[in-house]
Amino acid sequence: MKYLRIGPAGQERPVASYDGRFFDLSAVTPDITGAFLAAGGIGTVDGLPEIDIAGQRIGAPIARPGVVLCVGQNYAAHAAESGATPPEQPIIFYKAPNTVIGPDDDVLIPRGSTRTDWEVELGVVIGRTARYLASPDDAAAHIAGYVLSNDVSERTFQLDDSGGQWSKGKSCETFNPLGPWLATADELADPARIGLRSRVNGEVRQDSTSADMIFDVHYLIWHLSQYTVLEPGDLINTGTPQGVALSGRFPYLAPGDVMEIEADGLGRQRGTVRAAG
Repeated sequence: MKYLRIGPAGQERPVASYDGRFFDLSAVTPDITGAFLAAGGIGTVDGLPEIDIAGQRIGAPIARPGVVLCVGQNYAAHAAESGATPPEQPIIFYKAPNTVIGPDDDVLIPRGSTRTDWEVELGVVIGRTARYLASPDDAAAHIAGYVLSNDVSERTFQLDDSGGQWSKGKSCETFNPLGPWLATADELADPARIGLRSRVNGEVRQDSTSADMIFDVHYLIWHLSQYTVLEPGDLINTGTPQGVALSGRFPYLAPGDVMEIEADGLGRQRGTVRAAG
């Protein structure tokens, strides 16, 4: 099953996608929330009204998460291009939940920014409370599904103005386009082999797979559960592969640029970059 949210920002309605068709979930749940996911979502679309979503805005596929937890330098090649030694422990930082926007919404370059960057990522949405899991093998039962995520970053804020942590450069408005859909775990054959790609103005920037992760999804959920309680609807951004502007090989984003990112089984985003007012 795939879950989407369709409609103007702040007025999205929940939708299920099955076999290429779309069904209104409004009679089942007011939104794609943690409570809906914790209850197991839906098992069948039988009896739900079919709808046409053509021409409608697609919102983020989950309502505002309680937290957005991110993993830094979790791809070996990306750590290398950043000039860092691959971490021995997951690097964790928080991103403001209000950064989450629809997959094709405009991304705003912050005032004074000259180093705004893209990061295609495999996102994981929690479906069941995870607290002190015994082992990574327990993580699968706590996953609601997977989602395409862009961990947009401002590198001066992140690295030079950071004060020792990264969240300043990660939490600017519009800095987490998400979706177009949340795919339940059974939709993906192997989360450890997901192709991830990004382009800017049609030119390839990133082309890798989640196989290059240093810490895999199940390990990350287990690890995080030792330090914090993960709740249904929470989002985990699991890191980005090589090919970002921070590498020095590509220019940073400028107003008018078009970012396109995609992941196998998780769809595609296309967002235009604008200057913040």
